[in-house]
Amino acid sequence: MADSTTHHGALMDGIYRRQRLIYDVTRKYYLLGRDHLIDQMHPEPGAHILEIACGTGRNLDLIGRRYPGRVLYGVDISSEMLINAHNKLGARASFAQGDACAFDPETLFGQARFDHIVMSYSLSMIPDWQAAIAEALRHLEPGGTLHIVDFGDQARLPRWFKAGLRNWLARFHVTPRDGLADVICAQTGVEVTFLPLYRGYAQYARVTKSPA
Repeated sequence: MADSTTHHGALMDGIYRRQRLIYDVTRKYYLLGRDHLIDQMHPEPGAHILEIACGTGRNLDLIGRRYPGRVLYGVDISSEMLINAHNKLGARASFAQGDACAFDPETLFGQARFDHIVMSYSLSMIPDWQAAIAEALRHLEPGGTLHIVDFGDQARLPRWFKAGLRNWLARFHVTPRDGLADVICAQTGVEVTFLPLYRGYAQYARVTKSPA
């Protein structure tokens, strides 16, 4: 696990060492559905919110502005992306480097579980994405909610568009997870809302953990 984590972290740092400087400007045109996820959160005052693979901190920044008075955390495997996140949010959030598939938030943040966990366009870049979902649910409070948005199956879009998009995404080590809905619905002790967005370009899932 340590070797694969180190390799993936180095890969992400290599990709984002320069891209992080233009990431937020360029990604707004094709990472669709992120604002939909934020609109659907409705966290209670004082809620603890973690974003796994938080990248530049773009989502946490908007979450903090939309829902003031919440406690924000971000974890990412890329030290390069965390530079941007720290610069963007400063003391408004706590950040740490960690692997989405295996991390200890109590050691990193002094907080074992969270009321809301966000995974935005991250599963399509995590090799063992099923393990990342299980890890997120493990760190969720009973009654808490995991929010996911990512590339969909593009089922209602032209075939040429789907083929072109996926070939382009593969250049950046991105693979849409067509089996996401099945994997989430197979989890025990959760209530799932799943919604394709923009004719299947993206997919959104809201996974609420059963109360204790």
